[in-house]
Amino acid sequence: MVRRDTGTWAFQSALDRRGLGPVAGVDEAGRGACAGPLVVASCVLRTTDSARFAELTDSKLLTPTSRERLYELLVRRAPDYAVVVVPAAEVDALGVHAANVEGMRRAVARLASHPGYVLTDGFGIPGLTAPSVPVRKGDRAVACVAAASVLAKVTRDRIMSELDGSYGGYGFAVHKGYSTAEHSEALRQQGPSEVHRWSYANVASAAAEHGLRPPHRVARSVAAVRRLSEREDAAEPVELVSSGGLQPDVGQNGYARYATGS
Repeated sequence: MVRRDTGTWAFQSALDRRGLGPVAGVDEAGRGACAGPLVVASCVLRTTDSARFAELTDSKLLTPTSRERLYELLVRRAPDYAVVVVPAAEVDALGVHAANVEGMRRAVARLASHPGYVLTDGFGIPGLTAPSVPVRKGDRAVACVAAASVLAKVTRDRIMSELDGSYGGYGFAVHKGYSTAEHSEALRQQGPSEVHRWSYANVASAAAEHGLRPPHRVARSVAAVRRLSEREDAAEPVELVSSGGLQPDVGQNGYARYATGS
């Protein structure tokens, strides 16, 4: 039984009352970006700290100042948390959904204490070593999931600001690797960098414009493959990896293994 009057602490309170704690929330930042890493965090909170985290909610709804303040408070007050950084090359190799799921498994596994229950944002995570439940809009409905979203978002934003110093001209410090108009224009003018996600259609298209090939093997989205295949001036055709003339296997996340030559 979940009591509504406990707000975003309701799920955790109900599980704690049944002796199913500690309860860990898991969330990610950067799934929709076309550059930079995917960052996944897990976090355990004490229900006795609910007043201290009164403003805690989905990190995207918070101002940068509020996120930073909550991040520092979480680092001090959370009894357990873990942050996993999945580099762009790994996102390219696995596909973003598979990389996200694997990152969430790692984030739970790296907690100092094994959780009794895991709450996730929106979809279930197979392969966890604890029972779990996906919560619709979990980063707004569950405090520990919101806490994980803040840890992931602030960590990623800081990484993107650092990358801005090494990869000038893209504006990473401003848009954090998302496909804004400014970022799209920079891609058209400069082509992608090694920290871009070459499995994304817009990055693949910009690379073709500049005659660039991926710096590593990637799982390219079906949309990216189609876009490149339709380009008459592409440097060379995209070859989908297959065996014995069979068609490549495209998973539920819409990604297929491919190679561009040797």
